[in-house]
Amino acid sequence: MNKNISSAPASGQPEAKTSVSGKLKGNLYMFASKTFSGLNQNALRYLLPTWMGAYTGVLLRLGFGSLFFWVWGLFTGKKSQKASAKDMISLFMVGVFFVFGYMFALLSGLSYTTPISSSIFLSLQPAFVYIICLCIRTDKLSMGRVAGIVIGFAGALICVLTQKGSDVASDPLKGNLFCLASAILFASYLVIEKKYLRRLSSATVSKWSFLGGAVAAGVVVLITGWDARVLTQNIFSAPMLALLFVLIFPTSISYLLQDFALKLLPATVVALYSDLILIVSAVASYILGQDKFSWWQILAIILMLVSVYLVENAERKTR
Repeated sequence: MNKNISSAPASGQPEAKTSVSGKLKGNLYMFASKTFSGLNQNALRYLLPTWMGAYTGVLLRLGFGSLFFWVWGLFTGKKSQKASAKDMISLFMVGVFFVFGYMFALLSGLSYTTPISSSIFLSLQPAFVYIICLCIRTDKLSMGRVAGIVIGFAGALICVLTQKGSDVASDPLKGNLFCLASAILFASYLVIEKKYLRRLSSATVSKWSFLGGAVAAGVVVLITGWDARVLTQNIFSAPMLALLFVLIFPTSISYLLQDFALKLLPATVVALYSDLILIVSAVASYILGQDKFSWWQILAIILMLVSVYLVENAERKTR
């Protein structure tokens, strides 16, 4: 795409094509990143709300992630371009609104719905990235992608209309709406982050955006109160091991791998890996008993995968 936000350089000059080995690395980074993200859905559902509240969970994730990227920046700072004061403030505000907003909506949604349902809505990220790119006129209209988006929304609508409250989903409608909001916010973050990653290192972009998110989460927790019973458990207990997994892999390493991939792949392609979250989460949910089998849910999953295929196929033809 000549005007795709995922490929057009900030300077307006032709951008060097990513090599085949670079594309392979980018895809491997995203495969690992979204596998962690898929299991993250199940780990968070186990922790919420029994072992910690959603607001506290957001603060723990963003606080740990911010620390991780600031430490990572100490090892990469000499190799990366220095961020201007304007960049720092802008990235901080991106963290306040988009990084915090995304995690807040995701953890709130997982408190009421199942990992599979939340993953179905996260699978809409490619559609939202494309819609955002159309709105800011950095992408062209493609009927193949429009068809994929329509099918994807149909799958999400089936999930909303057919899922009933149960012992594994106390308020699925409320939870699904939160997850829908999280998908929109994360898609927005991908588009914005891609722009900054053309000039700045992944450590610089992430440490300032995560810091902004952590500050916003801290303010919310000061108002709502601290709720983290998981921290009273033994470090080798199941709740603590689940929390450590969430903090280390989906929160820190997954985002780092995603930043690496965004330097090698278009934002739309990176967003397409959200379907892997759905597959991994679905398999883990049925194995762990975190969701009950439903033919309507299977139909929704199939529609989401078809949607991803159509969007990806149209993306490949356009590029």
